Amino acid sequence: MTAPAPTYGGYSETEMRHVLQQACEAVGLDSEGAEVLRGHTNAVVRLRHDPVVVKIARRGSRYEDVERTVRFVQWLMDLGFPTSPLHDVTQPTVVDGHSATFWTHLPQPEEPVTAQQLAEPLLALHNLPAPPMQLPEHDTIAAIGRSIAAANVLPAETRAFLNERLERLAKELDEIDFLFPETVIQGDPQHRNALHAGAAAVLCDWDTVTRGRREWDLATIEIHCRRFRHGAGQYQPFVDSYGFDITTWPGFPVIRDLRELRMIATNARKITQAPHTRSEVERRIEGLHQEQTSMRWNIL
Repeated sequence: MTAPAPTYGGYSETEMRHVLQQACEAVGLDSEGAEVLRGHTNAVVRLRHDPVVVKIARRGSRYEDVERTVRFVQWLMDLGFPTSPLHDVTQPTVVDGHSATFWTHLPQPEEPVTAQQLAEPLLALHNLPAPPMQLPEHDTIAAIGRSIAAANVLPAETRAFLNERLERLAKELDEIDFLFPETVIQGDPQHRNALHAGAAAVLCDWDTVTRGRREWDLATIEIHCRRFRHGAGQYQPFVDSYGFDITTWPGFPVIRDLRELRMIATNARKITQAPHTRSEVERRIEGLHQEQTSMRWNIL
């Protein structure tokens, strides 16, 4: 049986290259020989002839959302905040209804950003003033529900199990007293959503930025340290640098379980465009059945 052709942000390679070429031509850049860096969510492409990374928003993304992200990052840059910088062109650029943004390429060493390096920029983010644009409110429950509904490749009984878990956790969430006030949160802070910038690190991939409680960001850091191969040994240095250990808070188990459920449901929704991920998604769901909180996950 022939393996399905890979897709990039929901596009075939031909579609993605067409959007890339047209978007680059619109802002005076050369797309010839460009290298795909990532394609599971958005198509992220490094140009060969210019120090620029192009991000083509995943199929179905709204222009308004991409445009808001550009305005938000420009605000961060004006503040001198440690963010991956936008390339200096008018953006987003729209090709056939698909939005593309342009970012300054930051050369990276082989080693990924550590959790400890995320602590300083994440703490700075959580202490920013209110931005001049309206950010969406963080709503994990709704996001998980949408992803489960869209995960048509999963058997009905599996989706029923995920929905039942979501319903139970949603009720438990209603009983939680959060420690911190609402603020700007990144939504998915982890080593792949940050870049080295000299000795420091900058945050990137702002598609998930919202207004919400920082507990969601802190739980995400803990999950990535516990679940993935870069290791639990990174968590305590993060805590020492950030100044707070989310695992000591009584509400943590509910936030942890919801955040992990969201990660699973999001990847389940993407199986159609990334069929090679199916076995890992199914393995994680089996781990939920067994309430395995220490099972190592493979990165997707």
